[in-house]
Amino acid sequence: MAPSTRQKVVVVGAGPVGSLAALYAASRGDEVEVYELRGDLRDPTTVPLNFTKSINLAISERGVTALQGSNRPGLIDQVLHQTIPMHGRMIHGRDAGALWEAAQAYDVHGRAINALDRSVLNNALLDELERAPNVKLFFNHKLTGADFRTNKAWFERRIPGDTPQPDNLGVAGRVPEIEVSFDYLLGADGAHSASRFHMMKFARVDYQQEYIDTLWCEFRIPPTEDGNFRISPNHLHIWPGREFMFIALPSADKSFTCTLFAPSSHYTLLENTPAQLYEFFDLHFPGVCPELIEPAALAEQFAINPHLPLISIKCSPHHFSSGVAIIGDAAHAVLPFYGQGLNAGLEDVRVLFEQLDQHGVYDADLSVYTRSVRRQAAFQAYTNQRCADTYAINDLSKQNYLEMRWGVKSPIYKLRKSIEETIDRRLPFLGWKTQYARISFSNQRYSEVIAAVQHQSQILGLGLSTVIATGIGALAVLLWKHPRLLSPTWLWHTSVHWIRSLRS
Repeated sequence: MAPSTRQKVVVVGAGPVGSLAALYAASRGDEVEVYELRGDLRDPTTVPLNFTKSINLAISERGVTALQGSNRPGLIDQVLHQTIPMHGRMIHGRDAGALWEAAQAYDVHGRAINALDRSVLNNALLDELERAPNVKLFFNHKLTGADFRTNKAWFERRIPGDTPQPDNLGVAGRVPEIEVSFDYLLGADGAHSASRFHMMKFARVDYQQEYIDTLWCEFRIPPTEDGNFRISPNHLHIWPGREFMFIALPSADKSFTCTLFAPSSHYTLLENTPAQLYEFFDLHFPGVCPELIEPAALAEQFAINPHLPLISIKCSPHHFSSGVAIIGDAAHAVLPFYGQGLNAGLEDVRVLFEQLDQHGVYDADLSVYTRSVRRQAAFQAYTNQRCADTYAINDLSKQNYLEMRWGVKSPIYKLRKSIEETIDRRLPFLGWKTQYARISFSNQRYSEVIAAVQHQSQILGLGLSTVIATGIGALAVLLWKHPRLLSPTWLWHTSVHWIRSLRS
């Protein structure tokens, strides 16, 4: 690509979303610099920002499509080779003292979502970036300021283990900053984004942040003594409750990464009375302890692993002028209950660069001014599309929490799921899909999914109403023609006959 087409791109955040964005920019010939607050994320000693392993990732069609857009088939094969397909949910419970489990397939066509260790994806992306000649990685760099009119950013560079000395401190005792110029900056630095914070000084951003009254804590189901999975590895396991739930996702080492989601009041109770932890699990999550996790290990993990909040964020716009755009959790932190946080973030990258391409930002021999004008138009189109869609998946993720912790056991949920899957299987030309299939096994826009599902609900409701009305009408005609059917004697004899038939 000719040097005149090159732009200087700064990416803040070296997680999966930021790393993929850097790959997209690098593949278009841009000079890319990636700045990460933490140390090298490939180093196992690097401490995550929330001081724990993240909830296991579940990568589905959207995420895979976005990865494919990097035009690095070897990378895709490497990542997908280390995933574990999950074909559905496995619901756990206990009735009359007996443990039971019931599988619920995600898709009538056998498609699966993929459990993936975050480090596998992140390491593969960073390794790919390190091999690119037009990419530079900077770890332990904290974004402290940005001017999106002059396109400059400032970073503090911290050396791990070093204590700043008076002779190398800047003004007011601060670590000296470096100044970085850019054509545009991409903020992929998470829910508590510094990029978004500084963008909000320039853009009129509508911003909504919400913490739901639910905390989460991570647990681990170890492999069996002979190194196998203790439960089915091809399912997302759920122990549902009205107010809380316990889930388990498979890991490559044959363990399961588990998460307890519960209101803060339950955490407070268990923190104050840890002796009740075993009884709490035995009552609400039968079959977990001691069958899968030893009581001592359960107590230790609850005590040691942090009890963390869940945040959701909506904001609009996702950009300012031609100088900055935010992606991933920086633009739309969503609750984890649809498994779409990672997928939505990776999809941001695909959509953003599709808009840059469509608006001719990478056309050759453009003036700096023309390229900037086109880039601003592309950023605006990205905001217009993604705000609607990320608001939609934010709402869907909240709704899916209720479904996972209670709805999966509801007869109404099971009936609707059965009807929709039957239509999908028997009458595919109608284009009827469950909401879950549209979210996880397609690239249909999230906002369009909501509209399509609402349309299906109206049709389904009308169909059921018609069936019920027809049945009532037929019964009325039958009773009108045969009034003796209303006779108490006839009803009694008919009931006795049915009961005897059932017994026989």
